[in-house]
Amino acid sequence: MVEEETVGIKCYVNSVPGFRGILKQRYSDFIVNEVDCDGNVVHLTCLDAPVEVSSIQSCEFERQESAVENEELDNVKLLEHVEALKIIAGDSNAELVKGLLIKISEGAEDILTPVLLHPDSDKSHRTLVHNFFKGRLSFLVTDTVDGPDSRSKRIRIRFDAKYGGKGNGSHGKRRRDCRGKWSRYKRQKPEGPEYDSRGKDDWLAQKGKYLQFHLYKENKDTQDALMVIGKMLGVQPKWFGFAGTKDKRAVTTQRVTVFKQASSRLAALNIRLYGMKVGDFCYVDKGLALGQLSGNRFTITLRGVIAENDESIKNAAEGMRRSGFINYFGLQRFGTGSVPTFMIGAALLRGEWKNAVDLILQPRDGERKEISEAREYFMKTKDADGALLRMPHQRATERAVLTGLRKYPGNFLQAINNIPRTMRMMYVHSYQSYLWNHAASKRIQEYGIHKVVEGDIVYSENVKVEVEMGRQEFSENTNEVIVADVIENIEDDADAAISEVLFQVKHVTAKDVADEKLSIRDVLLPLPG
Repeated sequence: MVEEETVGIKCYVNSVPGFRGILKQRYSDFIVNEVDCDGNVVHLTCLDAPVEVSSIQSCEFERQESAVENEELDNVKLLEHVEALKIIAGDSNAELVKGLLIKISEGAEDILTPVLLHPDSDKSHRTLVHNFFKGRLSFLVTDTVDGPDSRSKRIRIRFDAKYGGKGNGSHGKRRRDCRGKWSRYKRQKPEGPEYDSRGKDDWLAQKGKYLQFHLYKENKDTQDALMVIGKMLGVQPKWFGFAGTKDKRAVTTQRVTVFKQASSRLAALNIRLYGMKVGDFCYVDKGLALGQLSGNRFTITLRGVIAENDESIKNAAEGMRRSGFINYFGLQRFGTGSVPTFMIGAALLRGEWKNAVDLILQPRDGERKEISEAREYFMKTKDADGALLRMPHQRATERAVLTGLRKYPGNFLQAINNIPRTMRMMYVHSYQSYLWNHAASKRIQEYGIHKVVEGDIVYSENVKVEVEMGRQEFSENTNEVIVADVIENIEDDADAAISEVLFQVKHVTAKDVADEKLSIRDVLLPLPG
């Protein structure tokens, strides 16, 4: 277990004698409830799915919507669209799409095979192509799949199911095609990755794109809990969004979002979930991202308390109430194993991909026998396949790295990218927290805790700006961390960008110090990066 001084926790606000106690002797001794951006404390209050639009109403809505769009499609000049696509995507790609459009317009009875455009490593260009189809050929659904090598992606195009099939439509079912005629489409297993749900034909426009729910869990890591739920739903971990990971050894409740999943599906999981429950469902337009919360409310039980007397405990509590405390990042931010997470984050920021992989997979003290054996096997043999067979399924991060190494032997960057984005960012956040703690201690050791000094940073009065927040990810093409403009679980969807109001800050001047209007509670310490 990492020591407090190692991660920069070195100073106290006051000199009142403290006392000792055992924290988290039982996981139920540590209760965490997230507080949302509006100040509401998150609790799990209802396990039932809300009543939604009935299936009859849903079918009628889709029938009306489809009729309107089919009428528009009758007048579409397909060749004009093809010519416009040539300008954006090139002649060869446009010809591929033209072939698909001809089959659709003829009401072809054979299989509608999805079209794969040529490899394209330029994300901004792929966004342009996606938006072209959204705006001009909305009866076609596009998504992004892996290209022939690790550095490229390909856009896949298929016919939307609600118009008559999507290349893997139901066998033997009769559907109206885009001209209003009935056609029979055969079932075909698609090549390559499974389709995502961006083209789901049963998703009503009235709903938000995301299902938000409250996740209650006991003695489980947030990532592991979502991996279990994702496996039951058949969706990837990157489809989930949350404002922050919560302690493992605790009872916690937090908000989570998932892209285009029905509340009834998640509610049905409750009878199968162990040590966790989901509920309080609602649909929202945007997914959650890290940092979108006001804080957490903690209910803590200390056991085995050692103090001189009851009065010393009372004085310590009163001292905290009166003076507050230094808002250090606690030890849980740096992991509970013998390899601190900030060391992995530092390796990632330096682009030391192999070192990061070794730190994640190396043997650790105090782990279960089967986990230690899997780690030791890999360190001795470098056999990712064999280590993956030995690694328990609940070790989601380690298995993700081993899966990446099995798929891309020797490519340590790809192995890192195989870890869910939120977990990758938690390593980086851990290193940020490590630096912040040391900076806070240095500030207090140099200038004390009771006064504001020239050069400190405080909020400017009545000045705020609204900014677009992107996400961070590790570039597949360069050894650097890049800032992308969208949320990963909906690639190339500009609507998924998150806005946040930020307040401007200023440096304290000698005049500010002389005015004595500022206190230490006004002082801000920026988080590095």
